[in-house]
Order: sequence, then C-alpha cells, then structure tokens
Amino acid sequence: MKLKDLLTIVIPCKDENENIKNILSDINNQNESSGLNVIVADASEDYTTQHYIWSETGKTANIKVIEGGYPAKARYNGANLTNTQYILFLDADMRIQNKNFLLEILNEIIEKDSDLLTCKVRTYDNRFNYVYKFFDVVQKLHIITGPFALGGIMLFKKTSYDKVGGFNPNDLFAEDYNLSRKINSNKFLISKQTIFTSSRRIEKKGISYMLSMLVKSYFNRNNRKFFEKHHNYWL
Repeated sequence: MKLKDLLTIVIPCKDENENIKNILSDINNQNESSGLNVIVADASEDYTTQHYIWSETGKTANIKVIEGGYPAKARYNGANLTNTQYILFLDADMRIQNKNFLLEILNEIIEKDSDLLTCKVRTYDNRFNYVYKFFDVVQKLHIITGPFALGGIMLFKKTSYDKVGGFNPNDLFAEDYNLSRKINSNKFLISKQTIFTSSRRIEKKGISYMLSMLVKSYFNRNNRKFFEKHHNYWL
C-alpha cells in the first residue's frame, strides 16, 4: 500500500507564520507524499498563518484546515477525522531533513508491530540539545517509568490510539505525556530517526521550568486535574 493509504498527519497550529509553511513544505518534499492527507488544526488569530498554509496547498500532499485550539483539542479534532491505519502528530515548528523520514518511521512501526513510535528530537540551531538528550534518557527508561513521547512527534497505530481514549480535549498541559503513558511499554518504540524543532519554548520558559514540570507531570500522572491546568506553559 502507498503512504497516503496508511498515514494521516495532524498538525496543531496557532500564529505559526513561516513555521507551518516550512513543515508543510518538508512534507510535500517527502518521497511518496502525493495524495498524503495532512490536517492542520488552526487556531490562528491573524490571516498571516493562513496565507502560509495555503501557499503549500495543492502541491503534493492533500492539506485540509480545520478548527484548532490548545494542542490537545487540536490533535483530538484532527484525529477524529482520520480513517487511516496510522496517525502522525507533528508540531508546526518541526523540520524534517530526511526525505524518506515518513516511509522509514512507518516501516519501523509496522515491522515491530508497535502502538506508538517517537524519535530523537534536536534543535535547528543546536541550542539546548542537552535538554533533548535528557529526554532521550527518560524515554529509554520507559520499561520502568512508562512510555514518554514528545507531542511534536508521535506516530500511533490508530486502533491503539482509539483504544486508550486518544487525546483528552480538556488537557491544557503535558497532553503528550498524559496520553503516551497509557501505552504498554512493550508496544512503545523509539525510532532511529531524528526530527528537528525550534528552541523557542525552552528559551522562553527556561530549562529549570521545563525539567521541573517534567518531574511534576510524572508524580501527578494519576491526577487528572493536573493536566487540565495550563501551568502558565502557553503564556
């Protein structure tokens, strides 16, 4: 089967401007991206972002724009419109360098019969990569701590996503951890691939805040109300 018959991509977006253009361009440049369904869940407050989205529409992938919101709600809305066997959640500020990236991660999750796949994340400018290397260590401890995938790169088997309930649209913080921890550790796969992101969130919130909230998320993993507060993360 072709890529378009197996995979749908969902991207939350809010006032992303060139970021959304770049990731959509990267997707359009992927091998076998013709006809690939891409859902942009947009909550932008200006028309600049929409201009960038439409600049990439009609090239290779089949791009559809729907109503967005906070990331959990945006991903929830997008997932509800998918009918392929696999669903990939990407953030708008991600960049893909390997033109076979989508094919390779899809082959990995199929071959290993996994429910959730993630991969290494690094920054475009090589800043704060030690933070992401720490996340690598946390992910490798998933047999002990449970699966942890960053929301910027989560590839699910759709039936498994549905089985665990998918994203909770009421989550305002750490919705990626809150969902990925529900996956069986034996069905969690860390790909050999690498994807790239901006360092803006770490730069804005600070390293100590990011790491402290990671720890708090773990110890509050069974406290539903913890995830339904934004903890000033989006401010």
